[in-house]
Amino acid sequence: MDKTNNKKIIFLGTPDISAFLLEGMVKAGFNIVGVITKEDKVRGRNNDIEPSPVAKKAVELGLRVHKPHRLNTDFKFIKELKPDLLLTFAYGQMISDEILGLGTCKPLNLHASLLPKYRGAAPIQYALKNGDSLTGVSLMEMVHEMDAGDVFSVINIEISPDDNFTSLSQKVAQTSLDLVIRDLPLFFEGKLNPTIQDSSLVSKCPTIKKEEEKLSLEETNTDFVNHVRSISYLPGAYLYNGNEIIKIYKAQSLNETVDHELGSLIKIGKKTLALQLAHGQVSLLELQRPGKKRMTASDFLNGVKNLEEIRLK
Repeated sequence: MDKTNNKKIIFLGTPDISAFLLEGMVKAGFNIVGVITKEDKVRGRNNDIEPSPVAKKAVELGLRVHKPHRLNTDFKFIKELKPDLLLTFAYGQMISDEILGLGTCKPLNLHASLLPKYRGAAPIQYALKNGDSLTGVSLMEMVHEMDAGDVFSVINIEISPDDNFTSLSQKVAQTSLDLVIRDLPLFFEGKLNPTIQDSSLVSKCPTIKKEEEKLSLEETNTDFVNHVRSISYLPGAYLYNGNEIIKIYKAQSLNETVDHELGSLIKIGKKTLALQLAHGQVSLLELQRPGKKRMTASDFLNGVKNLEEIRLK
């Protein structure tokens, strides 16, 4: 094994994309001596206590796991393991300077954007919501300021018009693994030259709030479609039909026609389900009613009576 792969790494992450990277790094031979992730959470209708995807993967891989409530006051785990590197990927907590100084190497973070664009918690969602055609993954020094450290390397990712949050997250996860396998050994050998971020180009992407999951009929066709893409399939965008939530998982701009009442559902031909927005109509391709599975427009049309009376809002 390459001596750089013997460097002791503590991995910090929480969601599925982080779990994918963790497993890939272990399979690639990196020496993960410990894993830090968020606390177990109450999830689902039965209020079951469930560990994070990273915690589950770490246990599966036989790795030591630490789930602190606040890492900045509970980091004995790190001190005991004496790591060479702290590597984070979507961990979810700011880390103190004291902790960042515990490794023998500069601490690193993988961030799902082309920094300094989209510093913050939701870079994948913002890239989609803003209709970007390009994003990427940046390997950067972790400092005690949100995603502000020097950037050591980057891999670009093309965003397809069909990409949504789920599919783009999968691309990000694979690209992150590719970047780590390619460049982390070079980092350990001192062969990566850091680039200072241009502060004049910084943009922020804070956490998506629950109220932002609701769509607006006043959005342009393009903004509406991109809004849907940015949070599909999880948590999913929605509109109301009376008190009933209608989830909309995929939409497509159809035309600029405004000839129906705002929020009307319009059947075009046998299979097309259109929604009237303020500036045109969009085709709803995948949607869901409460208690039902996600369905196509044609399946929705087959199961709905009095379509002409529905007004989404």
